[in-house]
Amino acid sequence: MALDGAYLHHLKKELETSVLGCKVDRIYQPNRDELFLYMRSREGTQKLLLSARANSARIHLVKQTPENPKYPPMLCMLLRKRLTGAHLVQIRQPGLERALLLDFDGTNELGDTIRLTLAIEVMGRYSNIIFIDENGKIIDALKRVDAEMSSERLVLPGLTYHLPPPQKKLCLLEVAPQQILCQIQSLPAEMQLHKALLHTLQGLSPVVCREIQFRVGHGADVFIHQMTPAQQSALLDILLRLQEIIIKQTGVPAMAVGPQKPLDFSFIPIQQYGNRAKCAIKSSFSELLDSFYGDRDRIERMHVKSQDLLRILTTATERISRKINNQRADLKKCAKRDELRICGDLLNANLYRISKGSTSVHLENFYEKGQPLVTIQLNPALSPSQNAQKYYKAYRKARTAEDILTVQIQNAEAELAYLDSVFEELSRAEKECDLNEIRSELAEEGYIRRPKNKRQKDIASKPLQFTTSDGFHVLVGRNNRQNDQLTLKQAHKNDIWFHTQKIPGSHVILVTDGKAPTDKAILEAACLAAYHSRGKSATKVPVDYTLDRYVSKPKGAKPGMVIYVNQKTLYVTPNTALVKQQIQQN
Repeated sequence: MALDGAYLHHLKKELETSVLGCKVDRIYQPNRDELFLYMRSREGTQKLLLSARANSARIHLVKQTPENPKYPPMLCMLLRKRLTGAHLVQIRQPGLERALLLDFDGTNELGDTIRLTLAIEVMGRYSNIIFIDENGKIIDALKRVDAEMSSERLVLPGLTYHLPPPQKKLCLLEVAPQQILCQIQSLPAEMQLHKALLHTLQGLSPVVCREIQFRVGHGADVFIHQMTPAQQSALLDILLRLQEIIIKQTGVPAMAVGPQKPLDFSFIPIQQYGNRAKCAIKSSFSELLDSFYGDRDRIERMHVKSQDLLRILTTATERISRKINNQRADLKKCAKRDELRICGDLLNANLYRISKGSTSVHLENFYEKGQPLVTIQLNPALSPSQNAQKYYKAYRKARTAEDILTVQIQNAEAELAYLDSVFEELSRAEKECDLNEIRSELAEEGYIRRPKNKRQKDIASKPLQFTTSDGFHVLVGRNNRQNDQLTLKQAHKNDIWFHTQKIPGSHVILVTDGKAPTDKAILEAACLAAYHSRGKSATKVPVDYTLDRYVSKPKGAKPGMVIYVNQKTLYVTPNTALVKQQIQQN
């Protein structure tokens, strides 16, 4: 985990500067793993996130907060009752443990001032947020831990709060580098240096330990038993400087950024990735965490809230896929219908040669060169003429089935493409209202039942709005119904319509206002179309574009499904930086 005790030590100082002395104004719990504390001071309100999410547990200040449920969970209501109006007076960290204890001065029912504590433990899947009273007793916790879950440490209301069991590691705040080197040298000789450091030191993440090895070995692997005197001296020097950084809290919020996404972060510059990543320095430790985890957490929150829709779409997709496979198998059987007609013709031409009651007959096939003999199976209960009519009937049935199956397969494939587009818009949903619109769309199409007690309609969201670098407006649909509205009703016939070629994605409109669009505006609009599609992570995405007048919707087509002509194609690379540089207006 990159958020180690040393990083938390720097974050503690930052929080003391920002929110120490602030009053708790509001408390929200948008989901089961996160709490948001709105801290008010004379300068304004700061939003403090406490997350116990297994893969992104942390505490830091944020700018944006997710939507909150209509009814707050029990813990949220308890915290509102006990902590609202309390002042944050102290932030504690035991050594370099991955835990912060936030002490508040609040009041009880009698109006007396009491000390209340929120403990945030950043420990992977064991992360937790624990509310503690003035006597050190647990009031409640985000994750209660009973005897069946753990025999070492219980976290239940009424029990005394104890810190997690300490690891038998050395703390850089307390020991000298020479002592650390001696401890490392006592470990198995074949162990690499970064693993030895991780095993020995408290509060350092794997990325920091790898960074130390990288600097000691200048990029090469370093094993304990192979360390040269020069490397030992370099290690002592690095540990001494690292100790000074941690004690004085003079580290910098550094992030290793790869071509597609951030890779790691720390309180020291990260050089171990070489040319594979750039080291970006953020303005604050909170901003770094918000940047690193923000998008991933938003996606995870929406994933949790969209589980019912995902299950409905998955079930429908699997059902239609099975239906298509069965229909294709039946259609393959229909391909032999001409053999049935030929059997009927041969029987009709040779009725005089066939005896009633025969089970088969060998006849010359005059449709093929050389007239080879073919064996035709017969029903002995039918006359030769009736057997011939039976083959003709089977031929007509197969021909009709082929026509019907061809249409059914086309319709099923269109429905599958529509569900694929809903999967895509679900993956791009950012707010609860986006999910509500998708639910409404699926209800209209008959995939889910519309709630009977719903009295008022959901407020429809608006398309995303951007401005190109040379001043043209670009509109991007959020979902299929919005795509239809945008393309077929809102756009002018001379505006330019964009969509990824054979890839589910948004309809994008470049608003021309009667002006000739520049090549730069067309390119940036195409990049937006590629970015808001399933091809977002690809390198070269084909994007078709044409005048909106050449886009139409077939009768009976599903939402978002259109046809177009006179198109041109651009191959673009979705550029996140370019999209963020453009001015989003809503």
